[in-house]
Amino acid sequence: MEMNDKKKRQSMILYAIIALAAIFALNSILYPSIQSQTVTDVGYSTFLEMVDAGQVTQVSLDTDTSKITFTTGDGDSTKTYECNQFPNDTELVSRLESKGVTFSAEIADKSNSMWTYMLLAYGLPIGLLLLGGWLLNRQLKKSMGDDGPSMTFGGGGGMGGLGKSGAKVVAQTETGITFKDVAGQDEAKESLAEIVSFLENPGRYEEIGARLPRGALLVGPPGTGKTLLAKAVAGEAKVPFFSISGSEFVEMFVGRGAAKVRDLFKQANEKAPCIVFIDEIDTIGKRRDAGLSTNDEREQTLNQLLTEMDGFDNHKGIVVLGATNRPDTLDPALLRPGRFDRRVPVELPDLAGRNAILALHAHDVKMEGDIDLDVIARSTPGASGADLANIINEAALRAVRLGRQRVCQEDIQESVEVVIAGEKRKSTVLSEREKKVVAYHEIGHAIVAASQRGAAPVSKITIVPRTSGALGYTMQVEQDEHFLTTRKEAEDKLAVLCGGRAAEELIFHEMTTGAANDIEKATELARNMVTQYGMSDEFGMVALGQVQNRYLNSGATLTCSEGTAQKVDQAVQELVESAHKDALATLQAHQFKLHELARYLQKKETITGEEFMRIFTRDDGFAPQLPKTDEDAPQQD
Repeated sequence: MEMNDKKKRQSMILYAIIALAAIFALNSILYPSIQSQTVTDVGYSTFLEMVDAGQVTQVSLDTDTSKITFTTGDGDSTKTYECNQFPNDTELVSRLESKGVTFSAEIADKSNSMWTYMLLAYGLPIGLLLLGGWLLNRQLKKSMGDDGPSMTFGGGGGMGGLGKSGAKVVAQTETGITFKDVAGQDEAKESLAEIVSFLENPGRYEEIGARLPRGALLVGPPGTGKTLLAKAVAGEAKVPFFSISGSEFVEMFVGRGAAKVRDLFKQANEKAPCIVFIDEIDTIGKRRDAGLSTNDEREQTLNQLLTEMDGFDNHKGIVVLGATNRPDTLDPALLRPGRFDRRVPVELPDLAGRNAILALHAHDVKMEGDIDLDVIARSTPGASGADLANIINEAALRAVRLGRQRVCQEDIQESVEVVIAGEKRKSTVLSEREKKVVAYHEIGHAIVAASQRGAAPVSKITIVPRTSGALGYTMQVEQDEHFLTTRKEAEDKLAVLCGGRAAEELIFHEMTTGAANDIEKATELARNMVTQYGMSDEFGMVALGQVQNRYLNSGATLTCSEGTAQKVDQAVQELVESAHKDALATLQAHQFKLHELARYLQKKETITGEEFMRIFTRDDGFAPQLPKTDEDAPQQD
């Protein structure tokens, strides 16, 4: 308390000095300029000229000082002038009367103007500064913890927060989130629950000789729930929880960020046992180098963070949680044991995790009783927790737009397509020619996929344009979740991606831009097969590329010579071309089904996987009858 009072007195003294300087500045600069703009001194001859010109509207003579005060103009254009009276001018009165000027001779009362001057020059500034001092005093009381357990230390600004960390202390009742509100991350919850248990009952761990981890680093792709897990720790722990973002340590002036780090750990040491959570820790924890593009402020902040994590007493129970999706950029000194002893992966959820996340978010939404979330979980591989939450919310919004009281299965399935491909583009109307091309393109994908053994079955085919730019798409859903991909499966996937372009070439003998996204995906997969997966006959088990950041999908860069890179390009081209030939051969073998299904899709625009498989597997015993008109008949080889 004595230290708090000392800080308060120092801040108030500094404020008083600034207040006095402001008052003198107002008197020496502001008021003279106002006064000079109010009354203008002129000569007596100028006054007579303005009277003769009819510009003067009112004249007042001060008998004590022989000063003449006169005004010109009306309303907002009124101006006031002063001049000295010329002695023995007996014609002045008659001149004023002839021009219709109102004039008077009186002794002016200076008391009002003096009081007005005192009020403007001293009273108003002192009042404003007193108000500012009262507000500052309240802020200082807040920063010293006089207003309860939930507050922001220093506020990050003002004279009371020049060196403060800006960390917010979160109480258990503020977040409203516990581990029950986090689904699909059982391993991460288990690791963090152990830290919470250590803080609640450190005695049983000390009996066996275990020490409390100094820090835990949460790493994973965006949207997987790293910040949500940290909030759940705040809801579970019975200790103070300091929450701050790494960007709040970034300052313009060198040393300010380090001062905030010192203040943060000083507060944590006073509140121990506690938890400190630094979100996006890569902002201040980037790897230091000896290059020319160094940042002194960031490096000093990192050095101070390293020092503080080594310096605090681990027996008091201070745990630092950090979250990042770029762990590869962090400094090795920050990642070593003794600072961050535990690394908690927060990966994309698997099938069971997606089911649990969907059920968790669906609990807060009114739904029909026959909702099958397992189908949605299977159709969203690679989706994060944030994506799945968005899918449920989009389904609820769609139900409201259509006037329903509850969400049905169709709403959720449509919301999956909205998140993946965007909304339907009602303004885009395809011509019959383009609709036919897109229909053959999508059926080409579907037939190649359905012809492969073990391939994911087709669940939906549509030629309705979407806001993502897609004119149509074919959706496949895996029956079971796979964690490994064989070379044959990768080659089959390449063939499916080439099926759309192969159908265009087979039927129309030309190419369109509709296969651009397929070509991009096929090239990326083929390059990964050669450079990362070791699935090339020429290079074998040699890694020729390095992934920059697997959590941000930044791709891979080649780590080979220029000559080898040319051979890599040739191998990628051979893989894609081989898959293209396989797709062409498959479509030629099912050419009549291609015509039948394309016409059916062109008519209905959207068909389900069951409809597609029923027509594709049906043995008609004869070729389907083609349209009789040359305009509608597709071109064949």
